[in-house]
Amino acid sequence: MLNDQEMSDRPSCYPGPPAALMSSVGQNRLPLLDVLTSPVPSGVFQSPVDRRHVLCLHLGDAVPVSYRVGNHEREGVRLHGQFCVVPAGSSTRWILSGPARSLLLRLTPTLLQESADAMGLGSGGAELAPSIHIRDPQIERIGWMMQAEEHDRYPGGRLFADSLASALAARLLALQSRGGASSSRPGRALPAWRLRQVLEYIEAHLDEDLTLAELASVAGFSLSHFKPLFKSAMGVPVHRFVLQRRVERARRRLLEGGRSMTEIALEAGFSHPSHMARSMRRVLGLSPSQIAASAQ
Repeated sequence: MLNDQEMSDRPSCYPGPPAALMSSVGQNRLPLLDVLTSPVPSGVFQSPVDRRHVLCLHLGDAVPVSYRVGNHEREGVRLHGQFCVVPAGSSTRWILSGPARSLLLRLTPTLLQESADAMGLGSGGAELAPSIHIRDPQIERIGWMMQAEEHDRYPGGRLFADSLASALAARLLALQSRGGASSSRPGRALPAWRLRQVLEYIEAHLDEDLTLAELASVAGFSLSHFKPLFKSAMGVPVHRFVLQRRVERARRRLLEGGRSMTEIALEAGFSHPSHMARSMRRVLGLSPSQIAASAQ
């Protein structure tokens, strides 16, 4: 299997996974989804082979391009927000009339396969077809949210990025299968004792960078099944529930007093006091200083 170190043809404009993600998932594992902004030179450009599925969202002004994958070639104009799909293990040749920029979303095939299984698409349901000049508002939103996370060094942690990865996989499959299957099998529910295990695990590890796969394992379900089952049981997505619990822990510590903002932020699982402040304003409508002042 190809890996990043074996890609000797990788140009400098197409780097490896961001260090902010690799530090939390381990150097020997790739994140479910990562993002980077890559300049694309004018003229002929052969994209590197990646073991992940790559979505290239075009950024900026329109650029006329020619696109070739296998024996198929197409021409057109790339517009801001349009994306192309390069399946894992394949390469594409581009001819650009001028320099461009792309937002690259790189998704692990294992997550796509899990999502296909959960949607009942069969063994071949996770096979992505190469495509070009696609426009989809949901995928655009995922791209812009991942771009914002990367810009701010992932304040939402792995759990939020994992949730975006799962949403991206489901949307890609829905587009390819024309929305043919439900994202979860009807009649299934998260057993109360398994839900209690997950909630207790979240409270015990709230100060850590939790991942969706980690919580799914505690629940005893695949990642793709766990996500809708948790939302059905709790009424909110798992990443939002964890954020609410972190805000509540921070609120209690602020009312208790005796700790610095940095200590409280880290104990509640926030990467920085500024991230804690933004989250508290979003959830409670109050800043940490306002909450601390109310205790006095």
